[in-house]
Amino acid sequence: MDRMAAMEAFVLVVETGSFSAAARRLNVGQPAVSKSIAQLEAWLGVTLLVRSTRGLTTTEAGLSFYERARRSIEEADEAELSARGAGAGPIGKLRVCAAVTFARIHVMPHLPEFLARHPGLDMEVVLDDRNIDLVQEGIDVALRMGELPDSALTARRILTGRRVVLGTAAYFEKFGTPNAPEDLIAHEVIIYTQGGGGALWTFRRDGAEVAVTVRGRLHVTAAEGVRAAVLADAGLAIGSEWMFAPEIAAGTVRTVLDDWHLPSIDLWAVFPAGRTATTKARTFVGFVDEVLHRGPHP
Repeated sequence: MDRMAAMEAFVLVVETGSFSAAARRLNVGQPAVSKSIAQLEAWLGVTLLVRSTRGLTTTEAGLSFYERARRSIEEADEAELSARGAGAGPIGKLRVCAAVTFARIHVMPHLPEFLARHPGLDMEVVLDDRNIDLVQEGIDVALRMGELPDSALTARRILTGRRVVLGTAAYFEKFGTPNAPEDLIAHEVIIYTQGGGGALWTFRRDGAEVAVTVRGRLHVTAAEGVRAAVLADAGLAIGSEWMFAPEIAAGTVRTVLDDWHLPSIDLWAVFPAGRTATTKARTFVGFVDEVLHRGPHP
């Protein structure tokens, strides 16, 4: 049994969800893939996959082996890339996770350029505002904003941005503009309920601190929903300038209380705990850094 080939077949079966799809990727017949997985299970002495009429299910041992096998294949690819020289470029599959709104505005429009630079790469982008388990989901690198709750994560700060109070020009024309944090009590506010959100907003200026509990009839669990509500003139919100960059530039959304400061927000590149960042993950992070620093950014 070619152990590395069997591991590659197993990883592809897990990722594609079927023996036939893995066989097509490997350009071999399905019986060859089935035989390879059977030999691997016999060699390991454990069941990796459970076959049923409903499809394939990965066992607990299979999930554990998948992560380690995938890592071994990546390290082998890294060794091959190193031997060939940096000119070969990153190769293989890159799985990236990012918050929905940030990725839609600042990442997805630039991916054609990234893929054109690196023809040896395939990408899968997982859009999720939650802090998902990177190891369990097989993520190479995640773009996360705010505080990192897990200090064991390997992370690199890419950029620090401002949080601001903002609303549409149409909203301010109808309801007026707040001139001090206390004025927000009289305004309709869209409240983001995820980490770093809530109804208590704390402002600082010249050493003074003012905490305001805002009133909001609309509570939203995802940043994309906050953005949509603001653009529908539903109220004011706290958001990063990244989140409304196109509308702020166009003037359809305005920031207010700019002489007061809210806690800033960091953008991080986060790598799975206990794993050295792969060349392809580092290359992607470098590209995101480049894109965000090309012009004026918050």
